[in-house]
This record gives sequence, structure tokens and C-alpha cells, in this order.
Amino acid sequence: MIAKQIMESEDFKRCKEFHGHVCPGLSIGYRAVKAGMTALNENRAIDEELVAIVETDACAVDAVQVLTGCTFGKGNFIYKDYGKMAITLMSRNTGLGVRVSLLPNAFSINNEHRELMKKVMSGESSQQETKRFTELHLERSYDILEKPVEQLFAVQSIQIQLPPKATIEPSIACECCGETAMSSKLSIIDNKKICRGCIEKNNK
Repeated sequence: MIAKQIMESEDFKRCKEFHGHVCPGLSIGYRAVKAGMTALNENRAIDEELVAIVETDACAVDAVQVLTGCTFGKGNFIYKDYGKMAITLMSRNTGLGVRVSLLPNAFSINNEHRELMKKVMSGESSQQETKRFTELHLERSYDILEKPVEQLFAVQSIQIQLPPKATIEPSIACECCGETAMSSKLSIIDNKKICRGCIEKNNK
């Protein structure tokens, strides 16, 4: 399937709508999830059938949430601050898992693209420079969507323990600020149940 066809697909449109625009990062996330779901022979989760672990907080993870159905609210979307373009998908149905990681040099931008990105991100770009940056960003997105999977990612089957399903805990009032918090998130300090927010404030 060519890039234009992918971008016109309902799956990609939903990713674009959620993320707000098309960019190389979103395209990488789209391809990574598709590769992982294919390897697991799984469809989008309705509830907690899948678990997703992401190792970055960049653009790609928006595609992970849209395509897998894994979310913070359901407790099956886990973030690890490793700064790596890698996702792990696990199936509760089969117990199988797969880690999809971006290969070194699979994605790069030229000097023009890099310099324009700096200007755009700093708000110093002219209208013409912003337009050119958008063109280059779209070109790289097309490249990613058309590149063979094996040239983009390492896809590795893994076996790790599935995290427990989301639990609902009673909320208890913090004895410092009075706001309620999950009971397991409170700490006992000087015989008082204190929330993490108050602990953080008091440690500053």
C-alpha cells in the first residue's frame, strides 16, 4: 500500500485527528503498531485485552493509543521514560508479546530539515520557511509509510509477565490538603496519611 492510500485509510485518519497533524513521528508510530499487531495476530482492544508499553513520550505514542485501544484510563497503557522509539504489545488472550523498536538510521532528516525544525520550534521561522518545513515533514512521512517494515523496525517476540488489570481502590482524604486520593498512593508521615502532592510541595 502506498503512502497516499495509507493516509486516506480510516485508521490513519483517526491517528491524525487525535494527534492534530501528520508528521514523521506519528507515521513511525502507525507503522510500529501495525507491525506489532500483525505479529500478534490481534485487533484493537475493546477493553483490556491488550497491554502497550511505550518507551518514549514523542508523537508516535498517539498512534499507539488510537490503534491499540490501550489507554492510561484503562491501566493498559504504560509509559517508561527511556527516550527510545520502541513499543511492546502484549496479548492477554494468548500471553504472547512483541517488542517493536526503530532500527538505527532507519529515520533521519537532512540539514535543511533540521535547521528549519529548530526555527519552527523556536517560533523564529518565516511563513515561507514554515511552509518548506511542512513540505519536508510530509515527504519524510511518506517515506516512512512506504518503507518496508524490515528496514524500519526490529520486531522481537518476548515473554514478560503481564501487569495486573486495573483496580478500583477507595479514595481517602489527605490529612494535609483534604483532597481525596487513592488509598495506595498515600504515605504515612508523622502518623498522618499524606498525598504525594503534599509530600512533593513540602520537599521543595
